[in-house]
Amino acid sequence: MKKLLIFPCNGNGLEALDCIEDSYDFIGFVDDTPQKRGISVAGQPVLGREAFADYPDALVLAVPGSPGSYMSRRDIIYGLGLPAERFTNVIHPCARVSRLATLGNNVLILAGAVITSNAVLGSHICILPGSVIHHDVSVGNWSLIGSNVTIAGSVVIEENCYIGSGATIKNGLVIGEKALIGLGSNVIRNVERNSRVAGNPARELV
Repeated sequence: MKKLLIFPCNGNGLEALDCIEDSYDFIGFVDDTPQKRGISVAGQPVLGREAFADYPDALVLAVPGSPGSYMSRRDIIYGLGLPAERFTNVIHPCARVSRLATLGNNVLILAGAVITSNAVLGSHICILPGSVIHHDVSVGNWSLIGSNVTIAGSVVIEENCYIGSGATIKNGLVIGEKALIGLGSNVIRNVERNSRVAGNPARELV
């Protein structure tokens, strides 16, 4: 059984615990916050970064990020200094991923998510519970998709985006790099890179 470390000890990491069941020998969380290290969270130890060297054969799931910090995900994950082959994908057994979909590495897909035909997910992506990604959608590296999001066919989500829970994105749109879509938004037109939009229909926040 392959060993697994999860970085950091955050909400995404805790939810990932529900996915692994008996498929991994879970070593513990890795976290940079001194107050967290050395304690037990959900019955699991919280370790420092030295764990990556202490367990060189352990795979890693790195899932940092929130609405306030999502644009730092690339730097945080690169900053771990780990080769690409150390990262693994973790998929909840109640998620549905089409055999015609393509996934990169370090992808977390939580319970009830559906990834349909010809969808392409890049690397370092989180898909939270109940979200549906329809045919021919492309999700760029470093992006976070909240819970109960619906992304219609042929949407392009560029790198390092944050799609808030409950959002709906109309088919054929382009969501530009580093865009943020607020909770429950109904997106019916393209979103420019670095934009923050919300509402029904979604409009840029000022």
